[in-house]
Amino acid sequence: MHFCLTGQYTPRSLNAILENPTTNRQEAARKLIEAAGGKLVSMYSVAADGPGVLVIFDVPDPSAAPAISGLTVAAGTLQDVKLVRLFTQDEIKQVRQNAAKLRSSYSPPEG
Repeated sequence: MHFCLTGQYTPRSLNAILENPTTNRQEAARKLIEAAGGKLVSMYSVAADGPGVLVIFDVPDPSAAPAISGLTVAAGTLQDVKLVRLFTQDEIKQVRQNAAKLRSSYSPPEG
């Protein structure tokens, strides 16, 4: 399952990065994700809400994603973290087919 994690570096992390500007945060992310049985798909630096990161990764166990996210927060690396489940087009096709089957079972509120 694919996930997108975004977050901003904490002041402590930014200071550590400034002290060692050649640090490889992508390798650190890859190591953590692979330890969870997953694969790092891509990683980008972002500056929209402050110095931060956007990471797309794939893990076979969906419970691994919040564990990865929580660990980065607990370690003091990231703050304002958002974790979003991403769906492939094949997965969305299945979701749409399921919704079509369930449609007749749902009664919307009447106005």
